[in-house]
Parts: sequence; structure tokens; C-alpha cells
Amino acid sequence: MAMAISVPRYTVDDLDRFPDDGNRYELLDGLLLVTPAPSVAHQVVANRVQVRLSNAVESHGHAHVVGPGAISVPPGTQLQPDILVYPARFSPNTEWAKITEHWLAIEVLSPSSRMYDREFKRDAYFALGVPQVWLLDCRDASAEVWHTGGVREVIRGVIRWRVPTLDLVVSIDLGEVFAGLE
Repeated sequence: MAMAISVPRYTVDDLDRFPDDGNRYELLDGLLLVTPAPSVAHQVVANRVQVRLSNAVESHGHAHVVGPGAISVPPGTQLQPDILVYPARFSPNTEWAKITEHWLAIEVLSPSSRMYDREFKRDAYFALGVPQVWLLDCRDASAEVWHTGGVREVIRGVIRWRVPTLDLVVSIDLGEVFAGLE
């Protein structure tokens, strides 16, 4: 006779009790996702993109660009994209769970997070209302740009992101982002 496997469920409040051990602890519908600390290359790529986005939208007061950010929907979901862009109408003092609009979630793919980012988190971001998700791949210096509805573009040159509610297009040259990582 086969036995059912019991999978523990967690809440956003439980995340506060996990150790500060360098791992990233996230929740998706109560299921715990654990990934190791990012590599140096991962952080360099994330920082380069974050700086470019910040320079384009924060200086004009349109949005906040944070990395990592958190999309929190208690009690059972809290995901931490490597970079998160959300409207400036939410104060920097706003709690994650009270930020109800997110414009862009970006993940830098790593060997340890590749499956979670591509197979679980991407679709979860759409279900949580994020209209665009980027998956940056250091292995082939490309970006998968996903739009609501499952539309996917693979970009190896320049990503052009139109800022929601504004007539502003931000261009990010992937050659610059991935420079030196060959």
C-alpha cells in the first residue's frame, strides 16, 4: 500500500523564522522554494540592469527599482525577483504586501534557480498581475522577455521596455549587461 507524502505548508510570517544563511527563501501558495546565494556574475548582471532601469525611471519620479524585491500576498505567497519595478505612487516605506501593482519582474537565471524561475515563478508573476517578466541568461547572453498571455521574445541585442502609463521607452543593451562574462 502506498503512503501519501505530506508536504509542509508555510506562511509569509514563517519566513521570518528561517535562518539568515545566505539562501533565498520564497513561498508559492504555501510551498517553500529555497535557492542558494547568487554567484558574483549573477549579482553583477542584476546590478547592471537595475542601475540602467533606476537611472531611467527613478530620477523622474515614475517608479521604484529594487533588487531583490518582494511580491507578497499573505498568507502563502512571497516571491523575490532579482529586480522588481513598481510605480512611485507607493512610498519607499510601504510594506511589500501593500504594494498592489508591479510593472516588471526580472530574474537572472542561475543553475540552481533556473527551473524555479522558468517553470514556476514566471507563471506565478503573471498570476499575481505582473505584465512583463524578463529571464536573463548569462550562459548565452540573452533575455527571454515574456508578456502577459504567454507571448515570448528572445533578445540578444537591446531590450526596449515601455514604461506603463508613460510615453517612455527604456533601452538596455545586453552586450553591456553581459560584458566580461564570456
